[in-house]
Amino acid sequence: MQNQYDVVMIGSGQAAKPLTVALAQAGRRVALVEREHVGGTCINEGCTPSKTMIASARVAYLARRAADYGVQHGPVTVDMAQVRQRKRAIVESFRSSGERQIEQAGVSLLRGEASFAGPKTLVLQMNDGSSQQISAETIVINVGARPAPTGVPGSEHVPTLNSTTVMELDVVPEQLLVLGGGYIGVEFGQAFRRFGSQVTIVQRGAQLLAREDDDIAEALAAVLRDDGIEILTDTAAVAVRQHNGQIELSVRTPDGERTLRGSHLLVATGRTPNSDSLNLAAAGIVADDKGFIQVNERLETNVPGVYAVGDVTGGPAFTHVSYDDFRILQTNLLHGGHASTAGRVIPYTVFTDPQLGRVGMSEREARASGRNIRVASMPMSWVARALEMDESRGLMKAVVDADNQHILGYACLGIEGGELATMVQMAMLGKLPASTLRDAIFSHPTLGEALNTLFGMVSE
Repeated sequence: MQNQYDVVMIGSGQAAKPLTVALAQAGRRVALVEREHVGGTCINEGCTPSKTMIASARVAYLARRAADYGVQHGPVTVDMAQVRQRKRAIVESFRSSGERQIEQAGVSLLRGEASFAGPKTLVLQMNDGSSQQISAETIVINVGARPAPTGVPGSEHVPTLNSTTVMELDVVPEQLLVLGGGYIGVEFGQAFRRFGSQVTIVQRGAQLLAREDDDIAEALAAVLRDDGIEILTDTAAVAVRQHNGQIELSVRTPDGERTLRGSHLLVATGRTPNSDSLNLAAAGIVADDKGFIQVNERLETNVPGVYAVGDVTGGPAFTHVSYDDFRILQTNLLHGGHASTAGRVIPYTVFTDPQLGRVGMSEREARASGRNIRVASMPMSWVARALEMDESRGLMKAVVDADNQHILGYACLGIEGGELATMVQMAMLGKLPASTLRDAIFSHPTLGEALNTLFGMVSE
């Protein structure tokens, strides 16, 4: 009986705390297995620490720009050890708070690594060196993902950084080479440029942020170049080595091969699921060739009673998606509901500065769907509030169904772009036509009033 539970959650990502607490409070006997830190990637290695450091980088940026606002000051220096300590303190606060809530709810927090011995049986290798076997009728896999290795020849002999270790630096790199132009690459690239590093971003594809429309991606590239970052697109890394105390990265560009030299190399080329240690075959659980666990719209695996949530399913790797996964399982497991992932409108924000806030379809996706659409875009330099703040870089863009005035998508690369995208998302969730945002009375001067102008360009 001691090792028999009603529910076992493997991994403590963002779905874990609310789901295990809700189940325990409903009278279920619940265990949460975690091999390292409670809170998963977001709290420990992702959103919380990275955005904390990005906030420090923005302060450095604004301090250097103080004269633009008529404010005089002395030289700006960055103490990376203090930046790191501030980050660590906030992470520890969030993590310890989560641990307390889990334990106070009566959830058994088991510190170790789980692997399947059968469809409903797990073997735990505990952190104290012991082992035990547990079982449950309901198992939820929530093990997340980790930074993928580079795959570049020679990288096994070169010290590299990933999205976790780059945040543990206690000095500002002299020259930071960033391999990968996705969300992680552009966020850290800009942050370290603002801390004082020379930064080069190497992107294999034709543009940064491959899933974005080309005008949005180019506008972001212009912002980063304006900040002093070198961006190489259509560029593949072919080899890397360490020579005379420097990292030498050989790349193939459209203009031929060249060698980039830097003091540090950040690898930001994707993430791989943490499913490889689970022994999924023992339970008969199906994963794809990359290791992402296959689930249906109710987050069920092919094995009855076994579910998977968060990044390990291969869906959009956002904390808010994992949290919505919790809501789906809470509805279905506790209340006999029929919640699913079907039709989810998933927003996201890239925390460059200015932010890129996105919700719904891009123009590219809308055109590929065959819809009759109208598209409008306007520079942030048309927005009075952005000009008053001297933060007018970027643009905003809307995609509207021309037949019924439904808002299909919105993007804002601009000051508080994530917050503006949330405003539009609320309109989309309420199925408001574009004309409602065109005609709404927003207070002046705010960023939100720019929606009057933007949606006036696409609505009749």
